[in-house]
Amino acid sequence: MKIPEHPHTPFYWRRHWTRRRFFHLLGGAVTASVAMPPVLRGNSYVVAPVETKSTARNVIFILLSGAPSHIDTFDFKMVDGVTPESLAPETFGDVVWPVGLLPDLAQRLDKFAIVRSVRAWALVHSLAQTWAQIGRSPAAALGDIAPHVGSIVAVEKAAERRDSDVLPAFLALNANGVQGQGFLPAGYAPFKHTAAASTPQRGLSNVAAPAAFGARWDLLNALDKPLRQASPLGQPAEDFAAFYEQARRLMEEAQPGGAVDRVFKFTAEDVERYGNTNFGAACLVAHQALAANRGTRFVQVNLGGWDHHQNIYAENALPALSRQLDRGVAALLDDLQSSGSIAETLVVMMGEFGRTVGPLSAAAGRDHYLQQFAMFAGAGVRGGRIIGATDAEGRFTTDPGWSRNRDVRVEDIEATIYSALGINWTTIRTDEPTGRGYELVPLSSQDVYGPIHDLWDA
Repeated sequence: MKIPEHPHTPFYWRRHWTRRRFFHLLGGAVTASVAMPPVLRGNSYVVAPVETKSTARNVIFILLSGAPSHIDTFDFKMVDGVTPESLAPETFGDVVWPVGLLPDLAQRLDKFAIVRSVRAWALVHSLAQTWAQIGRSPAAALGDIAPHVGSIVAVEKAAERRDSDVLPAFLALNANGVQGQGFLPAGYAPFKHTAAASTPQRGLSNVAAPAAFGARWDLLNALDKPLRQASPLGQPAEDFAAFYEQARRLMEEAQPGGAVDRVFKFTAEDVERYGNTNFGAACLVAHQALAANRGTRFVQVNLGGWDHHQNIYAENALPALSRQLDRGVAALLDDLQSSGSIAETLVVMMGEFGRTVGPLSAAAGRDHYLQQFAMFAGAGVRGGRIIGATDAEGRFTTDPGWSRNRDVRVEDIEATIYSALGINWTTIRTDEPTGRGYELVPLSSQDVYGPIHDLWDA
């Protein structure tokens, strides 16, 4: 495959563990499957008996790809002669908030916590976006085969799946460039779906004629079953059969009125409440997938376009994207609250890094910068608080604000997700193909990184 020549060549063009490559290297020992494969038992051990928070059942991870300006949003800093009056900052307790950009979230400051002492490791979009999703350097020894955090959640929670769980454990919505399952079987890969505000009430497409499909399914089984029983492929043939069966069940539930159909179907009123945008539609589907309680445990939602090197304050730049973010996330928090799902759903939102501070560039924009923020809500996280502080311009951390007394890193955020879900973040998986052992959080066995439990603590 030829890698495109582009100044922002996506890092996800790196060589992945595709189904074909997996078969080639491992002789077909384990097959790819959209179905949840058998639980991988005996393939991991823990280094330390840590105390996890265990307050969450589900996670919604919102990636603001392109990297929003932290000093214009969640770590607001007024720059005299630069910050537009339209951002309309107001003070709520100790928080200065750009009400002109994020008015709905201004009314919900008590619902979420902001960590302002986050520091990125890299300033290249593709590299940092991958880092945010796999929780480690993509250039590290196992970076090339590292699974997405959502894939790790899927495999760690596979034993909890019920027969009625037809939805994929890991759902990726509007997530271009979402990372894959790495060395894990492809059944733990993200199930990708594009949610669009322009298609309310439709639900899923191409699910008509169930009777005709059933007849074809029976014919396929009649022809294929004897071949599977005598197949020289052995177990992989049975694995493929399980994959097809799971896909069939998913299609049945996608019929009008089925559980899957209800997840991906919404009314015009719903989408308007979420801001009438594709991002809002994705947030709505995320909520409905978790509310269905049919197997989805991790949802990633992307909102891209934040790479404002030029004309950052133009109406179609930061203001327009902020409105999408504001309406979508506010409605998501409201629905999680009203449904009661907020108590067991951790919401995490971040970009891959921040943007330069102070005066604008010659192009009236802001360039890449390491200092950034992360937002957390739900699953018992104490809302209405700020963890960490930066200097007057937002250049660097002046107060880490948490127990480790240093900048928060992506690896710490990854550990926080695992802890909330009751997953021991010092776990080392032994089923990766190099024999090195794969730490869920790199260097956590040496206590280098760990969860931000201060989000829950009084």
